[in-house]
Amino acid sequence: MEKCSSINHKEIEALLFCKDCKLYMCNKCEKHHSELFQEKNHNLIKLEKGKDITEIFTGFCNEKNHKLGLQYFCKKHNILCCGQCVIKIKGKENGQHSDCDICFIEDIENEKRNNLKDNIKCLEDISINIEQKINKIKIISEKIDKSKEDLLTSIQNIFTKLRTTLNEREDELLLEVNNKFNELYINENIIKECDKLPNKITKSLEKGKQIENNWNNNNNLSLLIKNCINIEENINNIKLLNENIEKINDLKINIKFFPQEEGINKLLDSIKNFGDIRTKKFASKIELDEKLVESWLNNREFKSELLYRKSRDGSTPVDFHIRCDNKGITITFIETTNGYKFGGYTELPWDQSNSN
Repeated sequence: MEKCSSINHKEIEALLFCKDCKLYMCNKCEKHHSELFQEKNHNLIKLEKGKDITEIFTGFCNEKNHKLGLQYFCKKHNILCCGQCVIKIKGKENGQHSDCDICFIEDIENEKRNNLKDNIKCLEDISINIEQKINKIKIISEKIDKSKEDLLTSIQNIFTKLRTTLNEREDELLLEVNNKFNELYINENIIKECDKLPNKITKSLEKGKQIENNWNNNNNLSLLIKNCINIEENINNIKLLNENIEKINDLKINIKFFPQEEGINKLLDSIKNFGDIRTKKFASKIELDEKLVESWLNNREFKSELLYRKSRDGSTPVDFHIRCDNKGITITFIETTNGYKFGGYTELPWDQSNSN
């Protein structure tokens, strides 16, 4: 909301505007204004919150702090101006159009009225099939969105396959490393069993001496045999440990990972440059054989004007005839979806009313 024009009330919101005094007024100022101009019929406008102020001051300048009526027209900027806009003394928001080609509003009345007739005709022509064009744009937009989503999904699927294949290959190599080491060297289970061996040997030795000393006095033969078997197993484990140690000492195999550095660099370069997003460009103009066109025109001089283009003006017969009927001599260029180009020349004007 605008503030009151009074210096003493400049923080109070204005409720009225006097078109004759060019002043905003609060309640207090309106009372004094009515007393001062009670014999004069000043035009007061009530200001409402939320209402576009441009709807109230349609006849006034839109420049900041310019509340004068619109009396002039700037031909350079094609805009209506007030006296403050065209004043020769520049400064303090005045004189924005002081160096422009200025005339009175009345001087351009006929020009604008004639332009209005042309614009109305143009709008009438457009309105004939505007809904069809809007629907066509929506359909095109939907197709573009779907094409985009399909393209994104395709890229994601391809790279998902690449990542899956790399992960699978990584798991294969890791498993192979574990198998190689377990096959050629001491595996973790052997180490754990070895850690238990000293205690088992000590106990077995004591048990063996005890069995030997009491063999003839023990009537439980199965228990004696079982204890002997345990002693034999411990001895076999010790022998196995010794064999593995000797095997490792004699082993000259060195297991390494060979990533084939040259190949991996090529692979990394291929990944960096993998895929290509290409845009298919369609020619905006159809280029035909110049000699063929010259033969149609019989080398006559002419001035050309583009009347109709399907991509710009629509694809229906109505679209074509609105723009091409009764235009005189015409040349038609056509390009098929397969890229074949042809055309024709006629001195007879197009006329939909004569078509069967």
